Amino acid sequence: MAAAPLRVLACGDVEGRLETLFGRVRAIQGKSGRFDMLLCVGNFFGSTSEAEWAEYRTGAKKAPIPTYVLGANDQETVHYFPDVSGCELAENITYLGRRGLYSGTSGLQIAYLSGTESQDEPAPAYSFSTKDVAELKTSLLSTPNFKGVDILLTSPWPRDVGTFANSAGEIDTKKCGSKLVSDLAASLKPRYHFAALKKAYYERLPYRNHTVLQETPQHVSRFIALADVGNATKKKYLYAFSIVPMSLMDPAELVKQPQDVTENPYRKSRTEAQKTKSPLCAEEEPACQFFFDLNKHRGTKRPSDGKEGGNSQPKQARKPPQPTGPCWFCLASPEVEKHLVVSIGTHCYLALAKGGLLPDHVLILPIGHYQSVVDLSSEVVEEVTKYKSALKEFFRSKGKRYVLFERNYRSQHLQLQVIPVPLDHCTSEDIKESFIAQAQEQQIELLEIPEHSDITQVAQPGTPYFYVELDTGEKLFHRIRGRFPLHFGREVLASEALLALPQRADWRRCAAERAEEAAQARAFRRDFQPFDFALRA
Repeated sequence: MAAAPLRVLACGDVEGRLETLFGRVRAIQGKSGRFDMLLCVGNFFGSTSEAEWAEYRTGAKKAPIPTYVLGANDQETVHYFPDVSGCELAENITYLGRRGLYSGTSGLQIAYLSGTESQDEPAPAYSFSTKDVAELKTSLLSTPNFKGVDILLTSPWPRDVGTFANSAGEIDTKKCGSKLVSDLAASLKPRYHFAALKKAYYERLPYRNHTVLQETPQHVSRFIALADVGNATKKKYLYAFSIVPMSLMDPAELVKQPQDVTENPYRKSRTEAQKTKSPLCAEEEPACQFFFDLNKHRGTKRPSDGKEGGNSQPKQARKPPQPTGPCWFCLASPEVEKHLVVSIGTHCYLALAKGGLLPDHVLILPIGHYQSVVDLSSEVVEEVTKYKSALKEFFRSKGKRYVLFERNYRSQHLQLQVIPVPLDHCTSEDIKESFIAQAQEQQIELLEIPEHSDITQVAQPGTPYFYVELDTGEKLFHRIRGRFPLHFGREVLASEALLALPQRADWRRCAAERAEEAAQARAFRRDFQPFDFALRA
C-alpha cells in the first residue's frame, strides 16, 4: 500500500509579518484542508517584529500549524534565537538550529543551514562558514546508503542555480547567492530546495543528480525561491506541495525523470563533456518515465518544452485517429457550425462556444480528430500554445484574464474552453480557491500542478481527467475515476464568487439564434484580428 503523502507549505521572508502569514495559512487550510507543517526560509523576524511577536511568545496567540524556521541573517535579529542548537520559540513555532537534519516521525528528512555565507572562522552567529558546510555534509554523507534528503532549507540562493535553466528574471544567478550553498545542494541532492532573501519568486526547472549513461539514475532536484510575505507586487511567497518521504517511495518511482529535466547546474565541467552525447540522452529517458502516479500527489511534475527528441519524434509522425462517427468539432465535418469559427491555423482553429458563458467564450480545437491534449502531436501542441499566448494578449488588452479548462470525460474531440474574467473582478488566487472550494464540496480532489508544468506529465493517453489552467501558468488537475459533473468548470466560473452568472452554468440554457451567434463571431473576429498569428502566416 502506497504511503500517504505529507502536505507541506514553504514560505519566504516573513520579516515579522506574522498576522499576514498565519492569516493566509488559515485561509488556505479552510479551503484546502489541513497541512502537516510550514517551513520558513529567509528572515523570519524583521525590524518591527517585537509587538506582533510578543503575542505569540507569551501564548496570547498560537500559530495555526507546526512551523519550523531558520535562524538570523543579521546581527539585529540574533537575540530572537536563544539556543544555536535549536529550540521552541513559541507554541507551534520551532527554531531548527544553526545546521543539521530534522527527521520527523513520518520519515521526512529536512536538512537545514541557517544564516548567510561568511568567510570568517568562526563565523558570526548569523552566518555559516566553509567549516559549517563541511561538517553538515560529512554528518549526512557518512550515513549508510545515503541517497539524498527530501528537503533542503537555506536562506541564501545557491550560486549558479540558473545555469541550464529557465530565466530567474532580474536575479543574476551567476553573481548572487552562495557558493557554499551550491556545494551543499550538489552533495545532499535534495528533492526540494527552498531559499529566499531576494524578494523574488523563482521556480527552477528540475535538474538531474546523475550523469546520463555514466551513473545510475537518481531522483531529480527542484529549487524554489520565495518572495517576502505580503509583498506589494504580490509575488508568490507561499508554496504548497505534497511529498512522500524518500525512504517510503518505490525506488523506480523515485528516479523517474520529468520531460523538462535539465543538467545539474553545479557540475559545469561534467555537463560540457555531456554535450556531444545529447542524442543519447533522449534514448536514456523513454517516454514511459515521464508519467507519474497521482497517488504521489503534487510536486512531482513539471513542464515540457516539446523538444525532447526521444519523446517528440514519434508524435510528429503520428496521424490523428479518425472519428468512429459524426464529429461536431472536426473542421472538415459537415456537422461543424462554421459560422462560429473565428480563426483557422494550420493545425488548430478557434470557435465561439455555442451557448457560451459570455459572448467572448471561445474554444481552441484541433482541426484533426484528437480526444485530449495528451493525445496531441507536437506540432498541434505548438499551435495550441500560440493560440493561448494570442488569447492572453487579446484578453489582457481588454482588461481581462482567461481561465482555460478541459474535460476529457464523455467527449470524443478535444475542446479547450477559454473564458475571460475581468482583471478587476478577481485575482488568479480567487479563481484557484473557488475551483478548489467547490471541488471539495463535491468530493473532487483537485491537485495543484506547479507553474511551467505539462499536462502530458500528469495523464497518460486514455486517462479521463479534468484540467484547469490560468493565464499565469497556474494549473489544477483531477483524475476522473468514476462519475464527474459535466458542467463543473462552467458552474465554478458562473458562481457568485466569480462571474455571478449561475443561470448560465448549463450551455443548453444559453442558446441563441443563429444570426445572433454569427454577429458575435464577426465581432470577435474583428477585435481579435490584430492578435491572430494565423492571419500573418
